[in-house]
Amino acid sequence: MMGSTSGDTDEVPVHQVTLDAYWIDQTEVTVRMYRLCVDAGACAEPETTSSETHSSFFYNTAFDNYPVVYVTWYDASDYCFWAGARLPFEAEWEKAARGDKQITYPWGNEAPTNQHANFDNNLGDVDIVGSYPMGISPYGALDMAGNAYEWVFDFYSTTYYEGSPSFNPTGPATGERHTLRGASFDTAGTLLRAANRGSYPPGTTGNDDGFRCARDASLP
Repeated sequence: MMGSTSGDTDEVPVHQVTLDAYWIDQTEVTVRMYRLCVDAGACAEPETTSSETHSSFFYNTAFDNYPVVYVTWYDASDYCFWAGARLPFEAEWEKAARGDKQITYPWGNEAPTNQHANFDNNLGDVDIVGSYPMGISPYGALDMAGNAYEWVFDFYSTTYYEGSPSFNPTGPATGERHTLRGASFDTAGTLLRAANRGSYPPGTTGNDDGFRCARDASLP
């Protein structure tokens, strides 16, 4: 079941979705992983190589295991393609975040604490991926709430759920914005809900915009 009746109007109606099997990254793509793509000439450098509180970030190996930020939707797509994958579809992201029980957060229905996620500006910046094992999702995915927002494949529409396909939905055919999921280090706890949706134009970047990749399980 996808969506929520206790969130924003773009999360309704709650509807049943069936998905083919897929893989999704356990964590957000890290600085080191993305830098390999830049070094290979397949990805553009992030818009800025700093982070919110670190002037030296992207090329500083001390931050290799932090999520890459300041990447556009195009950057994220390029990396996933280079890695033999793709951005997850919004329905895939939500299922990986909340399983099949309609839980509110990846870890369940308990209100978030700083043991579950990096949020509400607790640290003032992104944190090492996988640092919050109490926030693990039913499928073993980490950091699906807080730390960095995550680009997904789909164009964004406030009304898409009203007529979205029930089998392998991939989002509207066109649009001016793409969806982001998962909230970030400086968002309020209410935005950590697994059904919460955000959106930006695809060329937008920010100090809390990252991503993870997915791929069809049927691929070799």
